Amino acid sequence: MVSGGGMVVNRLGRVLKLTGQAALVLLLLAALSGCLYPKDRMGQNERPSKESVRLIQDAVDQYFASKGLLPIKNSGEDTPIYEKFVIDIAKLERMGYINDIPAAAFENGGSYYFLLQNEEVDPVVKLMSITVYQQINDLQAKVDAYREANGGQLPAGGEAYPSFYHIDFDKLTGSKPVIRSVYSNQTMNLIIHENGTVYADYGADIRKAVELSGTDPDPETDLRELLVSQSDFVPVKSAAYYWVDGDPAARLPGQ
Repeated sequence: MVSGGGMVVNRLGRVLKLTGQAALVLLLLAALSGCLYPKDRMGQNERPSKESVRLIQDAVDQYFASKGLLPIKNSGEDTPIYEKFVIDIAKLERMGYINDIPAAAFENGGSYYFLLQNEEVDPVVKLMSITVYQQINDLQAKVDAYREANGGQLPAGGEAYPSFYHIDFDKLTGSKPVIRSVYSNQTMNLIIHENGTVYADYGADIRKAVELSGTDPDPETDLRELLVSQSDFVPVKSAAYYWVDGDPAARLPGQ
């Protein structure tokens, strides 16, 4: 016969045992979360390897040699050049041109699109940051809402370039988002054209690219081409840039 005190001790033992098991489960779940979370976020924080770009370049070249076509997704006529000609990575894998989709690719949970530049002459694989693309889109939505609520006025601060202005984030009642350049990893300025379109400001990156080129830029050349030729990345959500009086100056694309 178990005394009342013994029954209490036995019950307490069972409770502690169950509590210990529950705690162990929670610890295991926490450990799994800790392991999975960084992996889940790798595509957003990790720069793609040059090997992954070479892998897709080889696959595109082989596909073109075999099919006479480029493995790209359809895009509209008005799609900006640095968002156009996205490579169909899933097709390349499905058809055996690659064994695995690169970790940085959107199709594998990463935060980059692999796309083509110079597609008509000598197609070259480049990378577009989906993170920058989405951050600018989110900011554009806030600017549009501000304009609608304020009779079409822009949340504009001082002039950045002719017809372009810095964004006054006090007017947007929010802090300035941290949008990092794919070229320098520095925080970029954010500018708005007088027509209301928001852009990431690649002026500092272009100035550095001009210095690296060691030549005086042609004033009629869009200097974004320097960024593309000197790296694996395209300047998504950018205005065009031209060399004016010793500095890059933004201009609406196509003008």
